Amino acid sequence: MSAKSLTLKLCSLVAGAMLALSACTTPAQTQPAMWTVKDADSTIYLFGTVHLLKPETEWKTEKLKAAIAEAEQLWLELPTTNSEALAAEMMPLITQFGLAPATPLSSSLTPEEMKTLDEAAKLAGMTGAQLNAFRPWFAALTITTSAVTRAGYDPASGVDSRIEALFAQRGIKPKGFETPEQQIKVFADMSREEELAYLRQIIEEYENAADVLDRMVDQWSRGDLVGLEASLVADMREASPELYEDLLPRRNANWAVQIEDMLKGKGVIFIAVGAGHLIGADSVQALLKAKGIEAERVQ
Repeated sequence: MSAKSLTLKLCSLVAGAMLALSACTTPAQTQPAMWTVKDADSTIYLFGTVHLLKPETEWKTEKLKAAIAEAEQLWLELPTTNSEALAAEMMPLITQFGLAPATPLSSSLTPEEMKTLDEAAKLAGMTGAQLNAFRPWFAALTITTSAVTRAGYDPASGVDSRIEALFAQRGIKPKGFETPEQQIKVFADMSREEELAYLRQIIEEYENAADVLDRMVDQWSRGDLVGLEASLVADMREASPELYEDLLPRRNANWAVQIEDMLKGKGVIFIAVGAGHLIGADSVQALLKAKGIEAERVQ
């Protein structure tokens, strides 16, 4: 597996909290991609997001603000980005799917790997011994999340969170394409071998996580879909085809069905999901096109 590609994508999923935007992007350069899907009485905006930003980052454009103001509904990956609201639902799931005290990491990792894990765990204010009861996928996400947040990225400043707040000002609560359990099980259903391979790569590469994300989201901020597909989607597809299928195409297919149903109604809907879902041959837009539904890029 490629640690860089998995860091980028895996960090984008659990609780919608793990993609970063570089603070070096200036407002004049910012123009993340956005599309519309329309029929006679419906308009649906599709906006690819990053979930975790530095607080000072500017990312809104006039077209984006107008689309948000026009929309009557908001759809996110999960029904909310609010950490307090998610906590009650997430914690039992983490206990169920993220912990495995009967098969500690030390039973699979070498002493040298445990020593490296201990160094990486310090980013989260923990030790390798404390991570020992974690399943490998959860230990890996704990390390990568800590690496990017330590570099100054804040989930409360993420695009999804800010968009949710804008809709909340009008009393509009978001709807979710998935539940927290569905998202966590993408990782929990990995084989032990896949999990360990992912964790081993992360403890070797975690110090580079913020730099990798910086480069990727610079492409996002400029609407560079060709660059994003090469650095994110294609890399992950090549590194781990099975995991790629679980993370993107299968989920995108489910979302495309839901969007097709939305078009049977009327009004204006704003959809904000991780940017990786709107890129490449397996994107939501490509799957909609296969159903005869065209998405037009408007930004």
